Amino acid sequence: MFPLLRTLNNRPRSPRKRLWSRAGCARPLKVICVTGMPAAGKEEFQIVASELGYSVVRMGDVVRDEALRRGLPITDAAVGGMAHEERAKHGPGVWAERTVPRVQGERVLVDGLRSPAEREVLREAFGKDLVVFGIEASQGTRWRRVQERKRTDDAKTFEEFQRRDARELGWGLGEVVAAADVRIVNELALEKFYERVRQELRRLDG
Repeated sequence: MFPLLRTLNNRPRSPRKRLWSRAGCARPLKVICVTGMPAAGKEEFQIVASELGYSVVRMGDVVRDEALRRGLPITDAAVGGMAHEERAKHGPGVWAERTVPRVQGERVLVDGLRSPAEREVLREAFGKDLVVFGIEASQGTRWRRVQERKRTDDAKTFEEFQRRDARELGWGLGEVVAAADVRIVNELALEKFYERVRQELRRLDG
């Protein structure tokens, strides 16, 4: 073994506290994960997955549950700020670690993957059973959808929307979408998007 590698291998490592344990989770036969920028089409992907028998676990629900527990308002600024603080305190994969125990059953969709660290947590937990889908749409298309859906935690102005995009890209979301196992562009008619998602999910079933 080369001296440098021997030194690195023998170096003592400080243990990192893990917030989940594989032993406490029933390993599913198949887990898929959907990722994408805000309003790219993740919720529409979930609709199709649910029709095909997947249960849905939302990483965002884990974040919002923690915000509610703390008495925070469910706004982009409050929830996003708290989520960022937890990442800074516990590590960039903390929300994935807190989501893993909720993944139970044979066909599960995990929504909300935002960073390479979160992807690695899920890869470690589910290995080859995990398939990551990346949904892509232009910023203009996504902003139009935000204006139409009017969710309480959505940005209210285009400037806020741009800041949220910058924040999520800063977490590594763009890298996660680019490295997804399956990438789907969602710019055309909704029914065409639904059909593409159905094709890809049925392909997983062989």
